[in-house]
Amino acid sequence: MSLETPPLPPSPPPARRRFGAAALIVTALGSAVLGGGAVHLLSHGDDAHEAHAPATAGTTTPATSEPAATKYQCPMHPSIVQDQPGKCPICGMDLVPMTPAPASAGDPSAPAVEGLAPVTIDPSRQQLIGLRTAPVTEGKVGGTWRTNGRVAMDETRVRRVTLKVPAFVERVYADFTGKPVQRGEPLFSVYSPELLAAQEEYLLALRTRQALGQAGGMSADGDALVSAARRKLQLWDVPQSTLERLAETGEATRSLTLVSPISGVITKKDVVEGARLEVGATPYEIVDLSRVWVLADVYESELRNVKVGMPATLQLKAFPNRIFAGKVAFLDPVLDPATRTLKVRLEFPNPEGDLRPEMFGEVVLRGTTREGLRIPSDAVVPTGTTQVVFVALGGGRFQPREVRLGESDGKSVEVISGLKAGDEVVTGANFLVDSESRLRASLAALAASSSGSAPAAPAPASPPAATPPGASGHGGH
Repeated sequence: MSLETPPLPPSPPPARRRFGAAALIVTALGSAVLGGGAVHLLSHGDDAHEAHAPATAGTTTPATSEPAATKYQCPMHPSIVQDQPGKCPICGMDLVPMTPAPASAGDPSAPAVEGLAPVTIDPSRQQLIGLRTAPVTEGKVGGTWRTNGRVAMDETRVRRVTLKVPAFVERVYADFTGKPVQRGEPLFSVYSPELLAAQEEYLLALRTRQALGQAGGMSADGDALVSAARRKLQLWDVPQSTLERLAETGEATRSLTLVSPISGVITKKDVVEGARLEVGATPYEIVDLSRVWVLADVYESELRNVKVGMPATLQLKAFPNRIFAGKVAFLDPVLDPATRTLKVRLEFPNPEGDLRPEMFGEVVLRGTTREGLRIPSDAVVPTGTTQVVFVALGGGRFQPREVRLGESDGKSVEVISGLKAGDEVVTGANFLVDSESRLRASLAALAASSSGSAPAAPAPASPPAATPPGASGHGGH
């Protein structure tokens, strides 16, 4: 009597077959996100996750495994992977050997960053993508804040020449906008019947005072008449030198010359010879530029550090080797709701006139410094809610690390927690490293999802025990 053993159920396919295709697809998608010309930083994801894939139930893990076969990849098109050397079918470049990633590329003592994974980059690829690192150093932090500033006129040093009587322009001395003038320098000459009559009144008051003085006893009345006539001319902006000349010569002049009230630069000219000027006309605007304002924006988060009287410096592209010194003079009481910044007004002396309105430059506000850790500002990769840097662990390994940052001066930033002195952080190509780290984390999540959702292999059925000869219930014959 023949004994038949029931066939064993088929063993489930290896984990690599279930996961490898998905990993290849995700790797290709991740490389496409980085751009057709971006360089894939690490070895192929399928090899890395094959080492991490959990053992399937019912399978036996060998004590020793043979080294994986070397695969070859295009540096410019990471999705092109072959089992043997060759050329890329897209760009024709030689395929390069892929370096398998170690099972763990991070520091186990450092907390993991959600959505990011450690990466490994061989030195040749580091050079290809321009990766650079910088150490975490101790030094002066805080006390310095950088912002942009715009040079503006000091509004307290603006004067307008206003005509107080109707007049006809006979001659213009300050004949173009931008001309520098000194205090008391002639601006223009006018003829005005009212001014001529006022001069005659002043001369008459002088003669009357002289006559009253000679008569005796009424000199006080004469002084009052002269003072009133003189006061009228002064209110019409007649220069003191003109009044003295009238008293000396005793003759009124047909034209009257008006002079500049301050030293400065003509920023507005609205007068030509022969023009008629009415009462209230402003033929000139003059600005004293010996001191200027610089208007800067300070973010709301830095406002607590800015105080009136704080020293500041200004550097312009027009004068790269010069640093202008000034101070904070005023803080705007209202915050800009659109930019969340506050206008800060700084005052800078400008004796040589090098600071011209509407110039732009870099303003550095200088406060009190303190000792602390600092890193270059371009080492920080913002993720929206947190700040991340990539720490070099040696051997081409880079680990994402969440950090808390303090004050920044635009070039370096204070580190409150997450790093220690001597750590090396990535400062160049860190966004490429960040993209690769996110891809690695996505592949790891996919591997975990695939392993958790795969159906468990059915337990093999135990074969029935062989029936010995003669043990049949129907007899041996």
